[in-house]
Amino acid sequence: MLKFPKDFAWGAATSGPQSEGNFHKPNQNVFDYWYEKDPAAFYDGVGPDTASNFYNDYKKDIPLMAKAGIRSLRTSIQWTRLMADVDKGIVDQDGVDFYNNVIDCLLDNGIEPYINLFHFDLPIDLYKKYGGWESKHVTDLFADYAEKCFELFGNKVNNWFTFNEPKVILDGEYLYQFHYPLKVDGSAAVQVAYNINLASAKAIARFKKWREENNSDAKIGTILNLTPAYPATNDPEDVAAAEFATLWDDNMYLDPAVKGHFPEKLVKILDDANVLFDSTPEELQIIADNTIDVLGVNFYHPERVMRPSVSPDSLQDWMPDIYFDNYEMPGRVMNVDKGWEIYPKTLYDIAINIRDNYGNLPWFVSENGMGVSREERYLDDKGVVQDDYRIKFIKDHLTELHRGIEAGSNCHGYFVWTGIDCWSWKNAYRNRYGLIRNDIHTQTKTIKKSGQWYEKLSENNGF
Repeated sequence: MLKFPKDFAWGAATSGPQSEGNFHKPNQNVFDYWYEKDPAAFYDGVGPDTASNFYNDYKKDIPLMAKAGIRSLRTSIQWTRLMADVDKGIVDQDGVDFYNNVIDCLLDNGIEPYINLFHFDLPIDLYKKYGGWESKHVTDLFADYAEKCFELFGNKVNNWFTFNEPKVILDGEYLYQFHYPLKVDGSAAVQVAYNINLASAKAIARFKKWREENNSDAKIGTILNLTPAYPATNDPEDVAAAEFATLWDDNMYLDPAVKGHFPEKLVKILDDANVLFDSTPEELQIIADNTIDVLGVNFYHPERVMRPSVSPDSLQDWMPDIYFDNYEMPGRVMNVDKGWEIYPKTLYDIAINIRDNYGNLPWFVSENGMGVSREERYLDDKGVVQDDYRIKFIKDHLTELHRGIEAGSNCHGYFVWTGIDCWSWKNAYRNRYGLIRNDIHTQTKTIKKSGQWYEKLSENNGF
């Protein structure tokens, strides 16, 4: 049997915009706005209006999650729900009451809240007025909002996180057109990456001040989707391509968060290409002074790359993928429904990288899971989804994670994505990830076989 360390956190992750629905929300985020303008852009035309109805169902949903072995829940506060006026920082009382009630309900059910402050859900007004994360003013507004969250909920929450997957904000909004505003602007993407790192550091500065004033032992971190790039071959050109991909996808966020500065090699590449972000010494000092206490790592699939088929010198417009091409390894194991390679060993590699290159910082797996479409195929005569594929996926990843922990990596938790089937941005409900099935037509929720297994996993602290 594989046993995990004492007090290992067994959890699940979701987010406000993917679970709550838009009930009584005073403002729109970019996805609310995009869905209103173009519902056909979303799978089956399903938007975030209802999601998994958590706003109305949390008193039933949370005990059900506890029954599925979830001892910690990572979710997010919606800026657009908490604030009546996002510019002036005026709170909406219904939003305050809702999040207080959810946190209380989690604690009453023996579930530790892990609260994230931003999960792709920028208030649309901040995009319309200022250009969203392209604006440094928005980084100050974010810090104001973060401070308000610490003041309102800090007496109950010990685990705070600034951002979820900042890389995806760039990919979706500024590079590959799968999040609103659907831009293609490599130079803007570089500035947005910098500004998000700055916003995170500013929020951490507010947190440290709040923590000191309140004599709290709470911790703050960030959540990064780490996909270390593997070269197609050991040829120097493929190795160089993989090095750039890792610098851009991972270390652009990991280094400032943990070490307080950007990778020198990446800065030089961006500078040579005339796309280096605008920064000031004062801002860089804020980043240097406000590193994280803990790291959340989201991992689903590896990245495999090879040398670019066309030289970067041939191209007029700068994009990060001019330095590499994606590589599809023959014979790879795939989740064909999602189109992602399954390669659990990457979790071990991430564990060792954090151990050796990032001071063995405390970290946890903040998302890992398997999305499968048409899960009704696997319903048995009792109405339980027989998702053995998900159990195998989790076991295989935990086996590699355990190997990393045994090798000394300071990992203290594993959070599956997700507790209850949730709405997933443009893909809506095409793929299901939950330990608990959600019939979105009736909002009836039932524990899957994986949820029954996960309960035993967390009870036994291993398998």
